[in-house]
Amino acid sequence: MGTNAWSEADVPDQTGRVAVVTGANTGLGFETARVLAQRGASVVLAVRSFDKGKQAADRIAAVAPGADVTVQELDLSSLTSIRTAAAELAAAHPRIDLLINNAGVMYPPYSKTVDGFELQFGTNHLGHFALTGLLLPQVLATPGSRVVTVSSIGHRLRASIHFDDLQWERKYHKVDAYGQSKLANLMFTYALDRRFVGAGAPARALAAHPGGSNTDLIRNLPRPVRLVGKALVPLVAQSAARGALPSLRAATDPAAEGGQYYGPGGFGELRGLPEVVGSSAQSKDETLQERLWTVSEELTGVTYSV
Repeated sequence: MGTNAWSEADVPDQTGRVAVVTGANTGLGFETARVLAQRGASVVLAVRSFDKGKQAADRIAAVAPGADVTVQELDLSSLTSIRTAAAELAAAHPRIDLLINNAGVMYPPYSKTVDGFELQFGTNHLGHFALTGLLLPQVLATPGSRVVTVSSIGHRLRASIHFDDLQWERKYHKVDAYGQSKLANLMFTYALDRRFVGAGAPARALAAHPGGSNTDLIRNLPRPVRLVGKALVPLVAQSAARGALPSLRAATDPAAEGGQYYGPGGFGELRGLPEVVGSSAQSKDETLQERLWTVSEELTGVTYSV
């Protein structure tokens, strides 16, 4: 089997492992959680709506009889909710093998989180930064544990970290703001893995992106472009189950290494089976990564023990 022929069937047995997946009630997160549960993991669906999480757990139980699936209420746009959820997760699970930072918002009208952060940066990056930091003792208690954060090809689109206006208070552009949040996801992954290696920790950090499986990309474009886009979606996009494969490979492939970034291997990384892909030069800038890390600790009040 070539390295690119990796599919759901290649996910190893996950019996005895605990996996926490954010945003797992729908789409990519649901498919990721479903496969892990089918492979025997104890899966926690960390979701904003408990009721929707319960419905998702029931759907997984229908295809994975006997699966151990629980629901954890988590609103990544609220630091209070994140702290509560992290405390409850730590109490229920002394060790966490897989933390999959999957949840995200994309291209919303301008709004702020309860803590005053621009919604995309606050949810996609700062929320996951805080959650990971708070769950670090449980992750580090588990040899072979992994933190997988979901980025996007959007990390290349007009993307930079706007340190002079992180919360887009001067002028908001939803595409730029999304790009900033997804670039931040990658910078966080690389900086976290560097810390794990430096501390000799038993954990590794990896990133993934789903390619063109998110058709919301075209929702807020001008109407003529949107109509053309709708016609093209079947050609360039792939199903949520396919889009979840890069996350699953980063989380479970024994050959995957810390600091790697997985995405679809086809044209433009829009579709195809998962393989290691490259990221922008900016995402690998260690000076920018460390500046973002410092700001993220200041904004969230969460500091890391590594």
